[in-house]
Amino acid sequence: MHNIFDSIPTDLSNEVFEDLVSSDKVTIERIISKGHTSPDFGWYDQEQHEWVIVLAGSAIIGFDDKPSVTLKAGDYLNIPAHQKHKVAWTDPNVETIWLAVHY
Repeated sequence: MHNIFDSIPTDLSNEVFEDLVSSDKVTIERIISKGHTSPDFGWYDQEQHEWVIVLAGSAIIGFDDKPSVTLKAGDYLNIPAHQKHKVAWTDPNVETIWLAVHY
């Protein structure tokens, strides 16, 4: 048995991406952010759909063609394949723990 809140690194100078389950059709990953954002240039433009939930902390997801969305603990969002998006903000004071499902 595992717990999504276990093994949080003390050094979060880099955002943490950790595959929990992976197959040829689905990947489930834990992401840990603390003040991290996407690079200033470009957008994520993924081949697969992505469903994300914020389990702790908070974040803002920006889109190239619609308003940004603020997510707090318990909020989830489905991002269709090729929907250009980026992480515009994550809380710099606490860990933001995400669960992302790529399908």
